[in-house]
Order: sequence, then C-alpha cells, then structure tokens
Amino acid sequence: MLFAVAAGGALGAAGRYLVLGQVMRWTGAGFPLGTMAVNIVGSFVMGLLIEYLAQRWSHVPEVRGFLFVGLLGGFTTFSAFSLDAIELLERGAMGLAFFYIAGSVLLSIGGLFAGLWLFRQVLA
Repeated sequence: MLFAVAAGGALGAAGRYLVLGQVMRWTGAGFPLGTMAVNIVGSFVMGLLIEYLAQRWSHVPEVRGFLFVGLLGGFTTFSAFSLDAIELLERGAMGLAFFYIAGSVLLSIGGLFAGLWLFRQVLA
C-alpha cells in the first residue's frame, strides 16, 4: 500500500508541477490560476474515478491508494491553495482573494459533481 501511494504521489506531484508551469507561462504569475485549475481538474477526475470504481471495478485497496491518496492527492493541493490565498490577501487584493477562494472551493466541488454526473449519464 505504501509503495502504491508513493508511486501515485510522485506521478501526481510531477503532473501538478507541469500543469502549474504551463498555466503560469500562459497567464503569468499575477493570479494563482494553475493551483485553481489543478484543484478543479483533480476534483472532476476524482468524481469520474469514484463512480467508475463503484460501478465497474472491484475495490482493490492498493489501486484506491494509488489513485486517490497518491495520484490525485499529489496532483491537487489545498496547502498551495491556502498559501496562494494568503499571498493575495497580504497584497491587499481582497477581490481577487475572494474570487480565488470561492471559485476554487465551489468549482472544485462542482468538478467532482460533474465527474460523477458525466460517468453516470454518459460513460456508464
């Protein structure tokens, strides 16, 4: 189990690093859109995978550890989200901080629901 989580975490963290770098190249460093994007995409993918495992696949603990704790836990990052939010607040960007906090939380939860819905309606 530990190896499965560690392997997934390494892949997830590497994926996050690549996505954050690419988003920063596209949009600049003024707003933490990369962190917001990985949290939303990760939540969406979690919704898809949770439903897939529930409907179509046996619950192998190591696979769940690899996917959810490792891969998606390494890819999404609410510790970085918290730091980004504080940095926006400390810069005095209250409006952007509110948008970032509300958008990240609501869109990440929405992403999970969208993943569940997509699997249930289209992929099942």
